[in-house]
Amino acid sequence: MKISVERGVLLKAVGQAQSVVERRNTIPILANVLIEAEGDTVSFRATDLDIEVIDKAPAQVERAGATTVSATTLHEIVRKLPDGALVSLMDDGASGRLAVEAGRSNFSLATLPKEDFPVMASSEYQTNFSADAPVLRRLFDKSKFAISTEETRYYLNGVYMHVADSDGGKALRCVATDGHRLARIDADLPDGAADMAGVIVPRKTVAELRKLLDDDDMKIAVSVSETKVRFATPDITLTSKVIDGTFPDYTRVIPSGNTRKLEVDAAEFAKAVDRVATVSSERSRAVKLALDEDKLVLSVNAPDSGAAEEELAVAYGDERLEIGFNAKYLLEIAGQVDRENAVFLFNSAGDPTLMREGNDLSAVYVVMPMRV
Repeated sequence: MKISVERGVLLKAVGQAQSVVERRNTIPILANVLIEAEGDTVSFRATDLDIEVIDKAPAQVERAGATTVSATTLHEIVRKLPDGALVSLMDDGASGRLAVEAGRSNFSLATLPKEDFPVMASSEYQTNFSADAPVLRRLFDKSKFAISTEETRYYLNGVYMHVADSDGGKALRCVATDGHRLARIDADLPDGAADMAGVIVPRKTVAELRKLLDDDDMKIAVSVSETKVRFATPDITLTSKVIDGTFPDYTRVIPSGNTRKLEVDAAEFAKAVDRVATVSSERSRAVKLALDEDKLVLSVNAPDSGAAEEELAVAYGDERLEIGFNAKYLLEIAGQVDRENAVFLFNSAGDPTLMREGNDLSAVYVVMPMRV
């Protein structure tokens, strides 16, 4: 194999691939990236046996071929090369080495046989549809903060993507919850997605997928089977196993009878919560919200470190209410609001609270209160 690739193009392709590779590997080949050159493209394939990413890049291919080399080492080398450099990769197959050359820099890296590289079995995908990158980005970005990190409840360690009934008919919906807070985000149902089986997309896959969704003009081809999900652009294909479990019936925890309505400027609210939480003890970080006629008082009382209080002008016309929340959860939920106002709907101090963005019902958040 002998190819030449522009440094910027190579860095992007290798960067996407190497981020999938686990840092600590007991199987040496899983630390490597499979480089395959053919025609006028080179592809970089990496896997951790649960996720596989293939990144294609344009290249001058003098001699087609394939080899595997340490993903992290290759990425570090390319990252440190000067901008605009032309990088050549050469592998003669016999020496067990890959030569990397750029300008006056020469590297020789150990390789492993390409035959040892595990390729994820291709699945028969029952559902195929395409969606705009900004639509998928919104679905996953707004829900991923609520993914659980508890390994025992593994079925909550991802985002549940499925087809659901919404006010305007069928919708493509993403839901995540950890038992303390929940995010439910809807988007218009893409053509061809109506029969999709609900799948739980793992946390790591959601993080890797984010890199595919940066280009606003990109169409993402989505393929779903009962065991795998695939997201593809013309250059990058990300295939992942889905979490084998049943996502709980989240509709039961979304309150429908909350009538006490608070409307507040989302950015001002987040800043105020952040300020008063400064004095709270890290462990509980409880913030008390005292609501009265068009007035909200945020307060924290941490006996060992101090107390804080801040008043905000809000729109609130119901009876007086005092309720406490974990400051981190409030900040994360307020951080999801794209429009100016956040609307909170309360029932009582012990019941789950609903939050949405203004009058937009396509994004709904639930947060459990705390005793304060």
